[in-house]
Amino acid sequence: MRIITPMFKTAVFGASGYAGGELVRILDDHEAFDLVHLGAHSQEGSRLADVHPQLKGGDRRLGSNDPSSVDDIDVAFLALPHGASADAGRALRQRGVVVVDLGSDYRLDTDSRYRIAYGSPHPYPEELGEWVFGLPELFDVAGAKAIAAPGCYPTAVLLAAAPLLEAGLASAEGMVADCLSGVSGAGRSVRAELTFGAVDEGVRAYGVASHRHRPEIEMALDLRLGGEHRVVFTPHLVPMQRGILATVTLAGECTTEEARRCLADFYRGAPFVDVIDQPPQTRWVVGSNRALVSAFADERTGRVIALCAIDNLVKGAAGQAVQAANIALGLDETAGLAQSGWMP
Repeated sequence: MRIITPMFKTAVFGASGYAGGELVRILDDHEAFDLVHLGAHSQEGSRLADVHPQLKGGDRRLGSNDPSSVDDIDVAFLALPHGASADAGRALRQRGVVVVDLGSDYRLDTDSRYRIAYGSPHPYPEELGEWVFGLPELFDVAGAKAIAAPGCYPTAVLLAAAPLLEAGLASAEGMVADCLSGVSGAGRSVRAELTFGAVDEGVRAYGVASHRHRPEIEMALDLRLGGEHRVVFTPHLVPMQRGILATVTLAGECTTEEARRCLADFYRGAPFVDVIDQPPQTRWVVGSNRALVSAFADERTGRVIALCAIDNLVKGAAGQAVQAANIALGLDETAGLAQSGWMP
């Protein structure tokens, strides 16, 4: 039997949440990571099985989310709510720990963008330029010590649209992104609008014209393509557990064949992105780090419709964080990550 010695002592802060649980599931089966600390806030002291009965190793105890409570770690994943990872990420980075933040505290590159998204100044604006935007298909994360994993909506929108914009087959002028998300995208906190009775058999838009992920999408397009971008972004909550479908409408006169060839060329060698010839469905990617993308030309209106389906908890959160960490640490990009989903 081949025995592999884990190379990196690893902590997950925020292990009791949905994304944190996915991180534990992935890292437990990853040969390079030795998961030595599971941090939590209100669930500190509980057994892992009390919050994630689906995971093995349920007798492990959840410790503190305070980084000072943990010594001798090489890598830290932060699956914390907005505002909770700013101090932790800064402290861990100063200790020389490789940090991957799944939260929103370091995703934006300037304090002005942060203020637009969250309505208040960033506590450490000088730190923002030190974090790499962790979407590996579009940004270089090799050797990075501080990675800000993108949100689930920006991941899906950018994977669908960026190649077409970069190739000049479409224009971002009047770009519209309509997105559908499962309920787990809102996190594990109990809120009235997320109860079964409020969600079942209904679909609703939220954050209309004001969602915090719009500045993130625009920032990534600015960084990748140059210039200044404006996007109409409308998210919708649908009655399913997990998955995101992004439908992005762009101005463009190309054919469907040209658009799909562009996507295929761009993602050649990208192990987690598959270009297909039909509209992608979220159930085809659930449980995997896979992204399915496609494009259709609407010749009548001179538009290109680009689509992307991902699992919001995997490619949109925990899986993408591990993918970025793999690359940053010089590991196989696909290590520990599922490339096939499950259905029904």
